[in-house]
Amino acid sequence: MFGCLVAGRLVQTDSQQVAEDKFIFHLSDYEHVNHVVIFMLGTVPFPAGMGGAVYFSFPDPNVGQVWQLLGFITNEKPSAIFKISGLKDVGGGGANPFGMMSAPQAPSVAQVGVSIETLDQLAQQTPAATATVSTLDTFTQFTQKMIESLYNFTSSFAVSQAQMTPNPSEVFVPASSILKWYENFQRRMQQNPYFWKT
Repeated sequence: MFGCLVAGRLVQTDSQQVAEDKFIFHLSDYEHVNHVVIFMLGTVPFPAGMGGAVYFSFPDPNVGQVWQLLGFITNEKPSAIFKISGLKDVGGGGANPFGMMSAPQAPSVAQVGVSIETLDQLAQQTPAATATVSTLDTFTQFTQKMIESLYNFTSSFAVSQAQMTPNPSEVFVPASSILKWYENFQRRMQQNPYFWKT
């Protein structure tokens, strides 16, 4: 029913069913995995009103298995990409949603589990904050950071009129005009990230 994909590896479709409504994938060498994609194969849909909560578990020598909720998939959202690299350092996961049914883990093997639950239950759960992959593309992120950097840099040179030293060779730009440009650029980026190409 499910597939698991890690960049640079073969697709896994061999989930281990540990209960009627729970499935687990094993991720070897998980320390070198940054993102994981969980998807429905399209052969069997979820029953009406149901979806799949996606969990990540890694072995912690101090506390055993650490479980973190990544998010969910449904018939309407049959795939999702999750960032797991930050979760491996955070720790402090929740209770094992798979009970004692999941197999013990080797030190470098993690697990990704899918638990079939009602859509109401899924809506009430809060995934780990760092598991969500940004929906902004890299270019948009770079552009936003660039304009923030420009605004912060120019603002660091701001002086009041009383602090100005007259200098006929120096041109001064009001900070309000930089702020206005920054706000306009942000607005236009939100409307169309590629507006600058036209």
